[in-house]
Amino acid sequence: MLTENTQTYFQNLERDVRKIYVVAEEAKKTGLDPVDKVEIPLAMTMASKVVGLISIIYPQMENSGIDKRILELEEQYGKLDATVMFKIAEEVAKQKFCKFSSLLEAIDAGIRIGFAYYTLGVVSSPIEGFTQLKLGKTRDGREYFIAYFSGPIRSAGTTGECMVLLLIDYLREMFGFAKYDPNEEEIKRYVTENYDYHERVTNLQYLPLEKEIEFLARNLPIQIAGEPTEKIEVSNYKNLPRVETNYIRGGMCLIFSEGLAQKAAKGFRLLNGAKKNGIQSSGFDFLKEYIEFHEKLASVKEKGSTNNIPVYIRDLVAGRPVFGHPSRSGGFRFRYGRGRVSGFSAFSLHPATMAITDDFIASGTQLK
Repeated sequence: MLTENTQTYFQNLERDVRKIYVVAEEAKKTGLDPVDKVEIPLAMTMASKVVGLISIIYPQMENSGIDKRILELEEQYGKLDATVMFKIAEEVAKQKFCKFSSLLEAIDAGIRIGFAYYTLGVVSSPIEGFTQLKLGKTRDGREYFIAYFSGPIRSAGTTGECMVLLLIDYLREMFGFAKYDPNEEEIKRYVTENYDYHERVTNLQYLPLEKEIEFLARNLPIQIAGEPTEKIEVSNYKNLPRVETNYIRGGMCLIFSEGLAQKAAKGFRLLNGAKKNGIQSSGFDFLKEYIEFHEKLASVKEKGSTNNIPVYIRDLVAGRPVFGHPSRSGGFRFRYGRGRVSGFSAFSLHPATMAITDDFIASGTQLK
């Protein structure tokens, strides 16, 4: 409950910001800048931030009522419920608020608005991580979705990466497009490219087993693609008719391994929660079987393993200190939570901790 003093503070803050915007608008009208209006809209709610972000690509969304509808859906399903993401994407794709030049563009806008809602409208993934939606042809001539991703998709977080795939497939099924039908070479290309990226470019946060990648690729209802991000060609399975490039696509690898494979269980749980609220989607129902398959492979690997060294220890660069080994008492540990002095995706350490670790941990340090 806001106190009277707090309410007054925020009212004064909003009033003064609006005064500054008026001055800025007048200055912009002089024509000395490339654009004659203030490009950053004032957002008073998270819903307004979501719409403001996507209106960079689709200006017709601004003042179209989408933000009010998001608030209504939150009242119905709860704040940040995955159902809200699916519903607002559906309504935008059906052009209930504003018109688009084609159905594919409307679906693209729906994906972006739903994705922006899930990522709170604060990261670039919905406009730069998800880059475009195209149509491909199945082997029997029907149209299916090809979703393109690039490096900034990482800012959505691994759960967000998984959820955008579920969202794209939801709209695919709703509008009656066919499922992607990968052939054996395309399935092997996913395996090769993910391993090439991990071994030749940079470590993936999570690298599935080859059998797991094959299982996921074989069952994908949409084709996961992306722009080439490296000057390195894949080591095998080149010149495929339905894969546009022979170069490694970082965005594809990130969303496939770190998003879909790593967060399959959580994504499937959130999807099932949305289904209870009336969302109809079946393209990723195979994730239940994948989760069981993953657990089975993990148990077999654990029983037959002779190398119990954790991955991040095996990948350690010489000279880097280890502050805590897995499953050992007395190690360096983080307790997750939000502190008053840290940002949205940052941790805070007591200065004494920095001293105890012999000044190795300092501002800007990356810890794995």
